[in-house]
Amino acid sequence: MTTDIEQALDDDPWARSSPFTVDVSQSKLDDIMRRVAGYRFMDPPSDEGDSWKYGVNSKWLEALRDYWVGEYDWRKMERRLNEYPQYQTRVQGVPLHFVEVIGEARGTRPLVLLHGWPGTHFEFWNVIDELAFPSKSGGSAGDAFDLIIVSLPGFGFSPSPREPVGLRRIAALVNDLMVNGLGYPNYMVQGGDQGAGVATWLGNDFSDYCKAIHVNLIGWRPSLDDDGALNAEEHEVLQGTLLDEIPDLAYCLQHMTRPQTLALGLSDSPVGAAAWLLDKVHDWTDLSQRSIDEVYDRDRLLTLVMIYLVNDAITTSLWSYVGLLEDPARLSEGPYCATPVAMLKLPHEVVGFTPPRTWVERYYNIVRWTELDAGGHFAAMERPAEFVEDLRKYASEIGY
Repeated sequence: MTTDIEQALDDDPWARSSPFTVDVSQSKLDDIMRRVAGYRFMDPPSDEGDSWKYGVNSKWLEALRDYWVGEYDWRKMERRLNEYPQYQTRVQGVPLHFVEVIGEARGTRPLVLLHGWPGTHFEFWNVIDELAFPSKSGGSAGDAFDLIIVSLPGFGFSPSPREPVGLRRIAALVNDLMVNGLGYPNYMVQGGDQGAGVATWLGNDFSDYCKAIHVNLIGWRPSLDDDGALNAEEHEVLQGTLLDEIPDLAYCLQHMTRPQTLALGLSDSPVGAAAWLLDKVHDWTDLSQRSIDEVYDRDRLLTLVMIYLVNDAITTSLWSYVGLLEDPARLSEGPYCATPVAMLKLPHEVVGFTPPRTWVERYYNIVRWTELDAGGHFAAMERPAEFVEDLRKYASEIGY
């Protein structure tokens, strides 16, 4: 059955008058919490202890489950998710959710923020005010951006697409949204994980509109059979790193090849979904000096999980990995993203590692390269101050 909002979007796909409010039904919440409370934990290996060597730590997850049942307040977090204007629309037949924050730039300096898996649009929440309203914290209004935070198709509050959507197509959707939907003649984009791949294709295919790219992961990546190495030394470095990465890619192969099998299990088990998602949050976060509980509070972690659960997006988010196979960059053909690119390199980027700069510069127009001394996969959440500062400096340097 077509809902009123879906009909409105079909009638006028660019209706800015179709705002969206997060308002999950109580029956949906009750169903999720019933299954959380009733989850039956199995005994872990006898030598697990406090380690995560077998995957998510059982004792840690059980404590998180107890907090989930006893103290976590979705309605409180729902109010946080509704702090900024947001919309649902349909672009080229694909439903999209986005948040639009017109900041102190007053609609003149748009910055698109793009997440990946296992992220959501919520991972940017703690940097919104710094980016859009810098004068609130003593900064200059001249540094402000207008923010468009997009939920990738099948993620979060972007309703389920009918089929997997590849990154290059997502780039076309985002460009269409920005130029034809929201009326921005040009824009800057920031992305990590899959968002970095979308950003790369935006710069490659839509350079008339996408004027600058900022990433914390390289979207076009080498592979074992096509690494694009310049010389034997670079080939050795790339191949060694790619081989080291393989043990961490079991999840990715499952997502790409048998996503539905996994999804059918995770969709009926909120605690199982939490384990699958948070295992990667743990492993991809820099925990060399802090524990996961010191980096992220429990409300943030559980809200990330709940955004997948309340929308049944744990299923369709996995489809995105099938989409990754649709438009691979063929390095042997020498693709080149000519749009100016800034790379923010964090040392604990263990999945989607950063190739040597000499390699990157043959495929990207690198104009800024920043290396932090700490941080991992989730730049905006782990190192928010450095993330904001690097975006500001980059935009200033290129006159954006």
